[in-house]
Amino acid sequence: MFIPHTEREREEMLLAIGLERLEEMFQAVPEQYRFPKLNLPPGLTEMEVASEMDIIAGENESLRDLICFLGAGAYNHYIPAVVDSILRRGEFYTAYTPYQPEISQGTLQAIFDYQSLIGALTGMDVSNASHYDGATAVAEAVTMAVAVFRDKRKKIILSPGLHPHYRQTLRTYNAGSDLILVGDEAGSDLQAGPESLIKHLDQNTALAIVQYPDFLGRIYDYAALAESVHQAGALLAISVNPLSLGLLTPPGDFGADIVTGEGQPLGIPLSFGGPYLGIFATKNEYVRKMAGRIVGESLDNRGQRAYVLTLTSREQHIRREKATSNICTNQGLIALGASVYMSALGKHGLRQVAELCYHKAHYAAEQITKLPGYRLWTDQPYFNEFVLKCPRPVAEINSYLLEEGVLGGYDLSQDYPELENCMLVAVTEMNTREQIDLLVEILEEVSND
Repeated sequence: MFIPHTEREREEMLLAIGLERLEEMFQAVPEQYRFPKLNLPPGLTEMEVASEMDIIAGENESLRDLICFLGAGAYNHYIPAVVDSILRRGEFYTAYTPYQPEISQGTLQAIFDYQSLIGALTGMDVSNASHYDGATAVAEAVTMAVAVFRDKRKKIILSPGLHPHYRQTLRTYNAGSDLILVGDEAGSDLQAGPESLIKHLDQNTALAIVQYPDFLGRIYDYAALAESVHQAGALLAISVNPLSLGLLTPPGDFGADIVTGEGQPLGIPLSFGGPYLGIFATKNEYVRKMAGRIVGESLDNRGQRAYVLTLTSREQHIRREKATSNICTNQGLIALGASVYMSALGKHGLRQVAELCYHKAHYAAEQITKLPGYRLWTDQPYFNEFVLKCPRPVAEINSYLLEEGVLGGYDLSQDYPELENCMLVAVTEMNTREQIDLLVEILEEVSND
């Protein structure tokens, strides 16, 4: 351990506080607990520690070692070098919540740019910056909707096609509350479209939540559902894969009141599960009930453009008893990464990446379903993921694939028992035609085994 103080400096500091020895600072601690003997191995040099860490890290297989067809909410996308280059700049890397705008203009502008990009991508009026991940963003959508109706509406409708982890997080957030959660009960018809949720609507409904594309990869037009939800006086929240919006109609165009999403596809590495980015956008009329940071653009006393935290009176640290959420952090670094990614690719680049994902996924599905025993579970349109009905248990197939250096798809029977032998296959721009052909070849071997 590096300790910067010299012996003389320590003596001067002790003298300043009226002590002779460092041990005197611990007199308040019972003597038997002051300096216990710890059973620790001998210390290592920096070189030895670095070598040991390399050995430990080498035990993990990463996507540098494996071909990946696993998605289910976190995806292997190419991240331009400029993203990490910007993130590692000291002024961003160490920045905290910018409470003092006069010395935080760079951080505030970065957050403002992120909000503007998310608003344009989702077709919504305003975005915050931001939540922890896609799951907490969905849970915060419920909290916000309940606040919009002043806790007078208690029913939340959940699509069974909403990510299972999101639904688990939502239930954890609201454990012990009097909210009524319906729509995703065991035995729900997974083949049914969004119209199946309409029967749950009534005057007690605060929010209906769907996913776009949904967890099973399917693309639906939610315009009719939005109309029915609004006729019941409720709100509609849509959880998105933001990269898909480079190709698909933004949810703001068909009536979403709240848009959430997992921002990991926007230039954020997989990192064994995080940190990620929770996207949250809404309409102007609900902005005062939205949790999280919002940065606004203004003018200073010289008439120059300036950025400030705005509407902060709705936040927990200002009006604790009236705030809608305890979310009160700065996710600015990860949001900045997404901003750099979106800015580097631009509108046309995002569309190009989305098209590559779409076409490669459809090529993979076309080739795999030529094999005996493999078929698509549904004929519903999909983006970059599809459900594959397999001739053998998915765990067995994935074990076989892993032996060949391929990370297979997600075993859906973990969350949907009725989807036995069904695999959720994800394809991104990172998968070459040769890799897809290798997957097909191995799957054929599995079916013939």
